[in-house]
Amino acid sequence: MTTFESYPTFFRPNHGVDHIEDPTHNPKPPGPKSEPDSDSLPVIDFRELNPENVSKVCREWGMFRLAHHGVPAELLRRLHEEANGLFGLRFESKQGLPTSPMLYFWGSPALTMSGNANQTGPCAQNLNWLEGLNVPLDKISQFRYEDPLLESFRSLLEEYGSHQTRLAKAIFSTMAEHLNIPLSKSASYMSPSTGFLRVYRYFRCPVAEQKWGIGAHTDSSLLSIIHQDQVGGLQVHKDSEWLDVKPIQDTLIVNLGDMMQAISDDNFASVTHRVKIKRDTERISIGYFVFPADGAMIECSKYKPFTYPNFQAQNELDLKTVGKKIGLPRFLKEKPV
Repeated sequence: MTTFESYPTFFRPNHGVDHIEDPTHNPKPPGPKSEPDSDSLPVIDFRELNPENVSKVCREWGMFRLAHHGVPAELLRRLHEEANGLFGLRFESKQGLPTSPMLYFWGSPALTMSGNANQTGPCAQNLNWLEGLNVPLDKISQFRYEDPLLESFRSLLEEYGSHQTRLAKAIFSTMAEHLNIPLSKSASYMSPSTGFLRVYRYFRCPVAEQKWGIGAHTDSSLLSIIHQDQVGGLQVHKDSEWLDVKPIQDTLIVNLGDMMQAISDDNFASVTHRVKIKRDTERISIGYFVFPADGAMIECSKYKPFTYPNFQAQNELDLKTVGKKIGLPRFLKEKPV
């Protein structure tokens, strides 16, 4: 089997679609003349987590590198190794995988509330060069696969998910302390039962300069924690420039999402980021995302009261009708978009 037999048909060479596009059609936005060195991305030692150092980077960046996080290096190695093996299966085999608890998708990271990828409507005109597995953590421990490959991967994801939940609780607790959020509210603002993992493979692309793994966006989550392989491609928007978030061994990337920006009344930033793809190399990343409880009402001075399901439903409507997420501006008290 060739590598490309593991790709969805649309992304294979010599498919009916000509991947060599006119560069004037939907081109990538121009980048800075020279991308600055991204080593300036703040680093926080998990062992020294405190409201002062966390609040500073949340205000100024909305993203930081987490060191000494306690996730075993061997667990990370095995996760990436087995993810490569699973994604290397024939595309048709992956489509035939059970849809619970690991849902296979491709072409878009935006899943509907019913769990389907947005491959229709305006979104279908600009597919992302990726495939992935969506893994709700509240279901992963309740399931066992007969297939040894799937069961081994499920077990690794369950272990990894428990580490991510541990980290997210500590990070959010530190942010909540700085923001003086009462315990009665903070308990619902971060609900571990909402946590899920996304395992992504970004495809090789012959016109990588014209396509995206994921285009510029903010996460809808409370916070996200990313582990990337050594290929690179993640970029963050800071001070009107795009910075490469270079892979550094034994670190994780933490970024704030829209829910944290709203909860903080815009004191903290939901950071804009994107993923570039490569011409000759695939990339694996594993993301953890966590949200407020469904019934948690987010109330602040800048935005109308809303719950995360309200936000998710509006995003889904915007993706279907205008082809992109509008996000928090829809909920502004003054001059909503």
